[in-house]
Amino acid sequence: MQFSKGHGTGNDFVLLPDPDGQLDLTPSIVAALCDRRRGIGADGVLRVVRAAKHPEAVAYAGAAEWFMDYWNADGSLAEMCGNGTRVFTRYLISTGLAAPVGGTLPIVTRSGVVRAEVGSAEIGVDLGAPRIGGGGVATLGGLTLAGTAVDCGNPHLVCVLPASIDLAGLDLARSPGFDSALFPDGVNVEFVSSAPPVAGADLHVLMRVYERGSAETLSCGSGACAVAAVALRDAGRTAGVVAVDVPGGRLTLTLDEQSCWLAGPAVLVAHGEIDLAALTA
Repeated sequence: MQFSKGHGTGNDFVLLPDPDGQLDLTPSIVAALCDRRRGIGADGVLRVVRAAKHPEAVAYAGAAEWFMDYWNADGSLAEMCGNGTRVFTRYLISTGLAAPVGGTLPIVTRSGVVRAEVGSAEIGVDLGAPRIGGGGVATLGGLTLAGTAVDCGNPHLVCVLPASIDLAGLDLARSPGFDSALFPDGVNVEFVSSAPPVAGADLHVLMRVYERGSAETLSCGSGACAVAAVALRDAGRTAGVVAVDVPGGRLTLTLDEQSCWLAGPAVLVAHGEIDLAALTA
């Protein structure tokens, strides 16, 4: 099995080229690939398959050629991954499988077609307008934290920390508790604190995230979009630029009432071949 490895601000992925949808990918294979000791190690797997060759994407084949078949590290499926889409785009362009037209490239995801904007160092992706919902609660150790539900094509619970709680001191070794009635399919939980102003952004925040199916990750693109939407709302704004610092680096979110553009570095670091028999032994 051929593979590539890439990351966006430390949110890392194994990419599997499967243009014609012939790979028999299973949850156990995905989990083995993502194992950081016995496999390659990653937060998730991105299968690179033509939309026309995948039953979940064939309806969008007329709008975009490629489908990002995204799997979490535990082998579960996910609707959307912002950083994954950016790394997926970098892979398509670097391997010559696709070329942007007018600087943009459409990609099919389980939450629909998104547009990627290609730069030399950074890749941006329009995740669409985040939908802010009602309130929720996350529990972490002895803490009970109020949060806001946000739909970015996948579910998020954004918890803005009071000044008395140190973001860096949170223990995210285990999944935060949440209301399963509100999030029956699980949820990505973001923890946020304010940060000093930075040039080029209207707001600046710090974020850590516990992703469903992957545990704490160094970055989450759709999570940063959810955080930016809540930060702007809390500031009484409907649009603006938000710098979101995650443990893996900085993401820039540009929001208006129709879109949320996520921008940041997307890097490929390795290409190789996996011994599937040894991986699953």
